[in-house]
Amino acid sequence: MPQPLDAAAVRRWCRIALDALGSAREDIDAINVYPVADGDTGTNLYLTVESAAQAVEAADTARPTLAQAARAMAHGALIGARGNSGTILAQLLRGMAEVLAAEPEPAGPQALRRALRRAARSAHDAVAHPVDGTMLTVATAAADAAERAGDRVDEVLAGACAGARAALAATPGQLPVLAEAGVVDAGGSGLVAVLDALDAAVSGRAPDASIRDRLARSPAEGGAGERRPTAVCPVPAATEPRGFEVIYLLDADDGAVAALRRRLDALGDSLVVVGGEGLWHIHIHTAQPGAAVEAGIEAGRPHRIGISALAAAAAPRPPRAPRAVVAVLPGDGLAGLCADAGATALTVGADEPPGAGELAGAILGTGAGEVVLLPNDHALWHAAAAAAERARSEGTRVAVVPTRSPIQGIAALAVHAPERRFDEDVVAMTAAAGATRFGELAVAERQSWTTAGICQAGDVLGLIDGDVAVIGDDLGDVAGQVLERMLAAGGELVTLVLGAEAPHGLAAALEDRVRGAHYGVDTVVYEGRQDAPLLIGVE
Repeated sequence: MPQPLDAAAVRRWCRIALDALGSAREDIDAINVYPVADGDTGTNLYLTVESAAQAVEAADTARPTLAQAARAMAHGALIGARGNSGTILAQLLRGMAEVLAAEPEPAGPQALRRALRRAARSAHDAVAHPVDGTMLTVATAAADAAERAGDRVDEVLAGACAGARAALAATPGQLPVLAEAGVVDAGGSGLVAVLDALDAAVSGRAPDASIRDRLARSPAEGGAGERRPTAVCPVPAATEPRGFEVIYLLDADDGAVAALRRRLDALGDSLVVVGGEGLWHIHIHTAQPGAAVEAGIEAGRPHRIGISALAAAAAPRPPRAPRAVVAVLPGDGLAGLCADAGATALTVGADEPPGAGELAGAILGTGAGEVVLLPNDHALWHAAAAAAERARSEGTRVAVVPTRSPIQGIAALAVHAPERRFDEDVVAMTAAAGATRFGELAVAERQSWTTAGICQAGDVLGLIDGDVAVIGDDLGDVAGQVLERMLAAGGELVTLVLGAEAPHGLAAALEDRVRGAHYGVDTVVYEGRQDAPLLIGVE
């Protein structure tokens, strides 16, 4: 059922877009051949939308208006924009926000048409030398199609998405480098995913899961083709980039930006200048990074400056330190255990999951040349993968072990051996985590449907491998039932991690239960101090 285009829709849009780009990130990276074949467009778009989503969630009001949510989204994208594609996306979102913030709530179809047109025009103006066959072309096509669509918001969005998909399929016919590689434009593909997420947020339908089918298309067929890996999609040697990518935020009067654009345009290419109202985001590829920053200093106050070698100029970095492990934990109780196992703990709150930037900071903060990341939560997999990609671009070798629970993280740490080869260590840790079943006790906050039936607020839920298996009213009884079900398939070691709200004597009662009915099974107990009353692992 269609939903109004209001603040809640903006929040849904950000969440759906982040999930869509997280799922498609590697596929989009793999077709990134323009303007630089550095395989990071999907990652950059994900990080940009992640920053936008975090800003919307952190809006300083319990019930934000459409104007507040749209401005927060645009501001978050601006300050968190990554790479050429992320910077352009930030300006697209800013253009939409400028229109939506001036409209009554909820926004209607005409406002949406104006927002899409403003987005396309402002992004086109932000790029020093616009090129056909890129995400700018896709944005313009979406705005054109929106103007021909029906008279409801959901019809306008459906039309915009259809126009964007058609334009994306045609990009190989506009850019020879795309035709040679047999792929569509990577940035345009990401923009289609973002527009589709907005359509899903308003129409109420499931997001389009076929993005992978759109990543490689034959211009003659106009349909999906077999996706080619990055290895067969190189930019010809004569056009390979040399130099550095320079990005920074700039506090400057709007009147100073025109002169800054002209000066930067003479220093390099892929110049994108986005923003307004005193805050700007600068992106350029140049062989003179110092001069690019100095130009910003003359115009205003640059900050959050980033300078990185482009693919053709990058040199391998030697390992800087021995191998490290970073483990994400829901509380500080297991931090000591992680330290004893040679890991760095990143403790987070249940309602404050870390973003890719925070995870990348933790990885790079180890100072190690090789890092194993244990996310310990399936909801963090996309962010962990994006963080690993970002850290790799800084010269760090990173592997993500797909742990779904701190219990699996403990199992992986138990077999960690830094003296082994990196790949062998990762395989051993992954196998140990995969061989560990995990359970958790939680208290229901509201009535809802579960895999074990309907629960009421205050019920104790027993989860096994992420699914609700037991519903009860006594924590000790539910814990016992969960443990018995987990041991029914056998096991050699039971791990119990007590939370801050675990009742006194719970661990002892469960240990007695294991000793009395399961001979040869050992039990270890840790004080986790996480929000969940109890975590259970069976290896």
